[in-house]
Amino acid sequence: MNHLKTFALLAVMTALFMGIGFMVGGTSGMAIAFVVAAGMNLFSYWNADKIVLKMYKAEVVDESHPNAVVRAYVADTKQMALDAGMPLPKITIIPNNQPNAFATGRNPQNAAVAATTGLLDMLTRAEIRGVMAHELAHVKNRDTLTMTITATVAGAISMLANFAMFFGGSDDRERPGGMIGTIALMILAPMAAGLVQMAISRSREYEADRVGAEIAGDPDALASALQKIEAYARGNMNPQAERNPATAHMFIINPLNGKGADNLFSTHPATHNRVRALMELAMKMGRSPRNAPQGFASTSVPTTPSAPSTSVPTTPQDAPRGPWG
Repeated sequence: MNHLKTFALLAVMTALFMGIGFMVGGTSGMAIAFVVAAGMNLFSYWNADKIVLKMYKAEVVDESHPNAVVRAYVADTKQMALDAGMPLPKITIIPNNQPNAFATGRNPQNAAVAATTGLLDMLTRAEIRGVMAHELAHVKNRDTLTMTITATVAGAISMLANFAMFFGGSDDRERPGGMIGTIALMILAPMAAGLVQMAISRSREYEADRVGAEIAGDPDALASALQKIEAYARGNMNPQAERNPATAHMFIINPLNGKGADNLFSTHPATHNRVRALMELAMKMGRSPRNAPQGFASTSVPTTPSAPSTSVPTTPQDAPRGPWG
């Protein structure tokens, strides 16, 4: 199914690319665009993960790192990968104050996971485990190829659309629709690429939450992490993501804005819906949810009384904390 989705994605992106070429240069422009798109798809398959990691200045780390937080992050990620029967991914950190994370790579044998320094600074060890288990789930589900190719090709479509606007030439005879058509395509092509990203992202995130919670064995930790990341991320800009919005769907929480809702224009499911699904999973696993959202009630497992509302969800006193806590 994932291979089929990847093929469909490449076909849609290639068609958009060819459409822009047709608007700019007619049939010859479409032919050139097809050759460029074919080369880009092949290049993206082998190199998209390297491009994204370099874009975010990701640094490979291991257990010899001088920071105890990083060592714990590496050790926990490796152990969860082993427990899940997965190849060990490349483990990296991104120098960025916004708490966030993503996974990349064309397959589990060539995968990498990345956590920002903000994530390691702001979450407990259990919460970090939950987040990285979510990213390992993306690797295990083979979502990462689709995610990285979408990011690179969608970005290229946006750039080509802008190129079509400014360098489309003055001769409108070869361009169906002329300048008006070019302007329309310049607007619609990136939107169409974005809609493809969004449609794929939402269902994939729910499934990665579920599998990740099973890998870590603690749905509540992931739910708590999602709430904290959502709250903290709104006050911490991610400059690289702002410059490369086509990569936003790769992150566990949208790095661009905090107005996620399950509608046509959201790259991520609404966080409260994800938390609710994780709480339901926790109850099925026989665990009492510690961070249930307001209004969430269970008839089978009693919930802990909610604490006074704050801007950032509080962490229970008995929750395990990392060596930095």
